[in-house]
Amino acid sequence: MLGTVIAASAATVLAAPAAGLLGYRQLKRAANAKLLRIATPGGIDESGFIRVGGIDQWVSIRGEDRRNPVILEIHGGPGAANSIYLPRTRAWERHFTIARWDMRGGGRTFGHGGPEGQGEMTFERILQDALEVTEHVRARMGVEKVLLVANSFGTVFGLRLARSHPELYSAYVGTDQNIIAGGRDRSAYHALVHRLRAAGKRKELDAVTAMGPDAARWTARQWTEYHKLVVVSDPLTYDTMKTVVIRSLWFSPLHRLGELRRYLKGMDFSERLAPQTVAFDEWADGTDFRLPFFVFQGEHDVMTPPEPAKRFFDDVSAPVKDFAVIRDASHFASFRHPDRFLDLMLTKVRPVVTGEPALVR
Repeated sequence: MLGTVIAASAATVLAAPAAGLLGYRQLKRAANAKLLRIATPGGIDESGFIRVGGIDQWVSIRGEDRRNPVILEIHGGPGAANSIYLPRTRAWERHFTIARWDMRGGGRTFGHGGPEGQGEMTFERILQDALEVTEHVRARMGVEKVLLVANSFGTVFGLRLARSHPELYSAYVGTDQNIIAGGRDRSAYHALVHRLRAAGKRKELDAVTAMGPDAARWTARQWTEYHKLVVVSDPLTYDTMKTVVIRSLWFSPLHRLGELRRYLKGMDFSERLAPQTVAFDEWADGTDFRLPFFVFQGEHDVMTPPEPAKRFFDDVSAPVKDFAVIRDASHFASFRHPDRFLDLMLTKVRPVVTGEPALVR
């Protein structure tokens, strides 16, 4: 959903970067690389390809203390691997060991195999991949359960993993939580229409009203146009795209320029997954979760609004559950305010999965 939007936003700096900009980028990348070093005696920093679902897929595991709870991240996009945010989320690794997986179609997995090497690009295939990666992480870290943390489009996978496999996960945490209601909830569409009308954007408004509110009827081009307009029509979302997402891409110490281009191509390639989920219905699939259940949502998220997430959360039955709003945040809430997200993880989630008192940073 976001691949074309991010690619368009990043096109200028990737096309012909000035020498001065490249020099500044090198300085920032070097500083970020230094920040990412893990030198603690009990730490772990390993990455590489493992065989998952018949193809090589990239998994990294990082943390300052192997005794900390182990997180498996399920990234969004589709195809938007979370590796670009490592410098922003470095503090998380002091309190958690984090396994980050570049799912098929995204990140280094896409870069390694290219479009022809991604195999079956279906939602169900990637859901099975996630279970294989879960088993790999459990075995590698020697833990019975891992903490499942999903963001944005990854939360569509996350809900299904948490709902069906409580034996594998100590808790579920969704942020930028996506709630699909079988086409019944069209509030985000109507909110976009309202913003465009209020801003006097008649051309854009005509395009959106021509699409209609039924996403199942949209063409691939309309899907892209819709999400582009959602981003650019909301000042906070657009600012987050520029200052958080694009800056994280540009200054990532793990990605050379060519790798950044492949990263963006992976998101574009993976957009075929989104229409496969249009008919999903989270309520029909079930609101009974047999594990602790948390949702931490951006206060002003216009892409995955907090109101549908809260309605679903209110209907969830779980041993422990909690909902929190991250203030002054849109989509990408955990990456815009990684300190606030970490505080929620330390005060609400970590005590539940460890049985220990809440930690203070």
